Amino acid sequence: MTTKQTFAARDEDIDLRAMLGTLVDNKWLIASITIVFLLISVLYAVLATPIYQASASVQVEQKAQTLPGMSDLTETLGISTSQAVTEIQLLTSRKVLGQAVENLKLDIDASPKRFPLIGSFLARQFVGDHPGEVAAPVFGLSRYDWGGSQLDVYQLDVPADLLDEKLALISGDHGTYTLQDPDGNVLVSGHVGQTVAANGVTMQVRGLQANPGTRFRIVRHSHMDTIAVLQKKIDAEEQGKDSGIIQLTYNNIDPILATNLLDQVTNLYVRQNVDRSAAEAANSLQFVREQLPKVKQELERATQALNAFQLKERSVDLSMQTQSLLDQNVSIDTNLDQLRMQMAEVQRHYTPEHPEYHSLQQQIGQLESEKGALEHKIGQLPNTQQELLKLNRDVTVTSQTYTNLLNQAQQLDIARAGTVGNVRVIDQSAVNLAKPWWPRAIWVIPGGAVLGFLVALAFLYMRQLLSRGVEDPVAIERLGLPVYVSIPLSDMQRKAAAMRLGYRHTSNHQHLLALNAPADLATEALRSLRTSLHFARMETKNNVLMISSASPGAGKSFVASNLAVVMAQAGQRVLLIDADMRKGLLHRMIGGRPENGLSELISGQVQISDVIRPVNGVGELMFIARGKIPPNPSELLMHANFNTLLETLRPRYDLIIIDTPPVLAVTDAAVIGNHVGTSLLVVRFGINQVREIALAKQRLEQNRVPIKGAIFNLVEKRAAGYYAYAYYAYGPTKA
Repeated sequence: MTTKQTFAARDEDIDLRAMLGTLVDNKWLIASITIVFLLISVLYAVLATPIYQASASVQVEQKAQTLPGMSDLTETLGISTSQAVTEIQLLTSRKVLGQAVENLKLDIDASPKRFPLIGSFLARQFVGDHPGEVAAPVFGLSRYDWGGSQLDVYQLDVPADLLDEKLALISGDHGTYTLQDPDGNVLVSGHVGQTVAANGVTMQVRGLQANPGTRFRIVRHSHMDTIAVLQKKIDAEEQGKDSGIIQLTYNNIDPILATNLLDQVTNLYVRQNVDRSAAEAANSLQFVREQLPKVKQELERATQALNAFQLKERSVDLSMQTQSLLDQNVSIDTNLDQLRMQMAEVQRHYTPEHPEYHSLQQQIGQLESEKGALEHKIGQLPNTQQELLKLNRDVTVTSQTYTNLLNQAQQLDIARAGTVGNVRVIDQSAVNLAKPWWPRAIWVIPGGAVLGFLVALAFLYMRQLLSRGVEDPVAIERLGLPVYVSIPLSDMQRKAAAMRLGYRHTSNHQHLLALNAPADLATEALRSLRTSLHFARMETKNNVLMISSASPGAGKSFVASNLAVVMAQAGQRVLLIDADMRKGLLHRMIGGRPENGLSELISGQVQISDVIRPVNGVGELMFIARGKIPPNPSELLMHANFNTLLETLRPRYDLIIIDTPPVLAVTDAAVIGNHVGTSLLVVRFGINQVREIALAKQRLEQNRVPIKGAIFNLVEKRAAGYYAYAYYAYGPTKA
């Protein structure tokens, strides 16, 4: 017992062989698209205006703490010492960039107008013999810059409605110029070096080198918009984690402008940092100087009180125990004063929620607790010793505090006078003029080729995705339709179709591939179909064969006409009938006019002998054209005369082939199918979809018209192997 297994491929399976075959089949299309993109990328690399990148780097050092102990406290709390993140924001702040914009007049954008596509390339190729030389106009087109034109606008103030508008400056003779609005109205006219004002516009041109008539595009941007654009274009990044080194980069078509901008940014940033550090030292110095008079007064009062007590008690000295308690008390009070000064400094910079603030509070609380315990011991001394200890403590602590403040005032005064800030420029702004940042041919040209290849693949994928036509006869056989033959597409068949469309219906010229190219692969396939039908018709009810299709354009008329020819060439008497009384074109293939055909015969206007025509070159083949297009083709086919006609014709011929309209378009095929013995469905390679084939089969079967099989027509050769039932040219060998 033999078990037959059927393996059905799932739609979601990826057929790598088919994908590779699609690439091979469309290799010339892929190559063409890739070459086009390659050429475009080469032109872009040559013609595109080069963009230069200026770079600079600054170092942010750890900021020195103003008061002693602050650095140790910061390290204890685990606070990061890298200030690069904050400094990057300062580098690109409005304060720094705004001043740079003002110094370089970056809110005024002036550029010469150049010929489209190639104008900038030609202008870059111009090299003058002496400075200030301007290229002569090409073909008299003086409105364009061909190289060497320059415009330096020092001042341009415009009304709010002209901000960000493209104004036109036209160069005149001997340094004169005219400024026009977008509508061509003159705003101001002036001379280089002079300040002119009119129509709400104030302008001063510092330099102008151009041929008379050359146009420049001028745009006055708002100050804030210009800063916002620069903030996006200037890239500032820290080099390495917590390195404190910040690198700045800026891209522009003008390398000098890019360099000057970064120089301005770094210099302004360093100056701002120095000013900020000097102001901080000045504030600290002011605070210390405010405390000095107060501490001095306290020292004087404490000294006077000690002297008065000693005179009163006649030079009372401290005992060794009291001296020890005094030293401890002085140490605690000194530390408390130091911490309170740090607290005052912290309060100037941070809120009470800051970790440094909380840490100082804890230290002060701990010292005050120790001081309370010491005060308890002091309270056990004799009254005289207690009073003397208190007075000596006040004098000693106040004296040390005053001395520390004097030293700190001197240090802050020196720091304020010699402030250098905690940032410095490591690398000044520089740009590589010999190697533009963009475009880079080493990236653009291969990238263009790769992009073209990907675009070609995407195009093929989308085309194949949108056109889900059948390309494998197995898909037809899964619907229960055996494929009798696959007819390959040949060049002669394609040319014959083009010629047929070019002839008028009055022509008697034949377009039968089986006659014109008997050795063609398609003709050989039709002979194979003839053999298959010979055995298939043995079990049919009559000798009438219907050729139809699911939709127009499948090639059923080609199959019907050429199959009739190869049948007749085998010695059979064949009658070919064009039953497509709407758009039948068999008469163009056979030759002759469509009139006096099937429609007139069924309606009783003519006799059978008047419509049957012989086919030139094929003695056993007769033909009935469609006739004049009737208003009711379906009703004519349902008339009893049509059945009578077939009953009359069947005995006279070995085979009657009827070409019908598409199944899904009209119901004619279903009507005709009830009178025939064999029905075949023509499926076109890559066009007809599985769903419409299944729907056509279902519609015919609902009308009790069984489909014997399918003809796979116009099959194109595929590298993946879908050249179903491949045929090989087999002809006589030349002597």
